[in-house]
Amino acid sequence: MKHLPMLARVLLGLIFAVLGVVGLFELGPQPEMSEEAGAFMGAIMDTGYLWPTIKVTEIVCGVLLILGLFVPLALVVLAPVVLNILLFHVFLAPEGVVIGIVAVVLGLYVAHQHRESYSGVLKRKA
Repeated sequence: MKHLPMLARVLLGLIFAVLGVVGLFELGPQPEMSEEAGAFMGAIMDTGYLWPTIKVTEIVCGVLLILGLFVPLALVVLAPVVLNILLFHVFLAPEGVVIGIVAVVLGLYVAHQHRESYSGVLKRKA
């Protein structure tokens, strides 16, 4: 059990690093999506900047998590990405909701392990 925090951190980092590379360089086949999910993904890709920005962010933060560097910062930067992944799958592509749930659970667990780093930003009064 003493290695569980490190294992969770590295697993979360691997998920984002690997899937970030796969998504950035389009290394795998595109999964079948509903019309709404396809329209959403198409809109993100059609901007020309948003998809690469998200994927590079995932890769950088994933590597930071794997190396154990700036972990609280990496988690804060990844938080909106993780939330969007979960909500995308809940509302548009329910068949992939497991990866969203896994990312949320791992992210919350790792954040809990670094909760002292967030104490300043969670104060009610500055």
